[in-house]
Amino acid sequence: MNFEQTHRDALTEVLRWRRDVRHFRPDPIAEDVIARLRAVMDMAPSVGNARPWRVIRVDSPAIRAEVLANFNAARDAAGQGYAGDQAEAYAKLKLQGIDQAPLQLAVFTHRDPAAGHGLGRASMPVTLQQSTAMAIHTLWLAARAENLGLGMVSVLDPRAVERLLDVPPDWEFVAWLCIGVPEFTDDTPLLHRAGWQGNLPTEWELR
Repeated sequence: MNFEQTHRDALTEVLRWRRDVRHFRPDPIAEDVIARLRAVMDMAPSVGNARPWRVIRVDSPAIRAEVLANFNAARDAAGQGYAGDQAEAYAKLKLQGIDQAPLQLAVFTHRDPAAGHGLGRASMPVTLQQSTAMAIHTLWLAARAENLGLGMVSVLDPRAVERLLDVPPDWEFVAWLCIGVPEFTDDTPLLHRAGWQGNLPTEWELR
């Protein structure tokens, strides 16, 4: 497949408009769209083709409520690390969409999957977590291309989530993903707009 400039332009636009969304409309997502997202996530690269990500779709209001309580406790604890103006700014940030997003996924990494037969991870087992991260990013771009927003909630007690969802002991919690139609279209990333942290270029060093 030889891609043309139109393909490159489309990819750049999807990347440019990807957002970590926190504000969602309650509109349900059609099951055929969810099936497409799942299929695209499966296209993500992984070390040794181990495909270590494990995903649980959480529809239960009771479980979501417990995860939201988990978030609130973790947010309060993390807030203790800030002071002054930064503490005030932190308190104003909306850091989750658990209370709004129609589709919510808990993503885990299998610490030692049989698939892949250990290829590529013997000296760098962290590549399993990296593979899961790439799968999440693949899903993120696919959701954006479907005109959906995705927000990744990381302010959580991971062991509590593992216990709540009763996952196998060799599954490690990675992220809680909230997906849905954004409440508004924002041309600037939220943390940049809020003055928390702007986008900075990364210089490529030369050796």
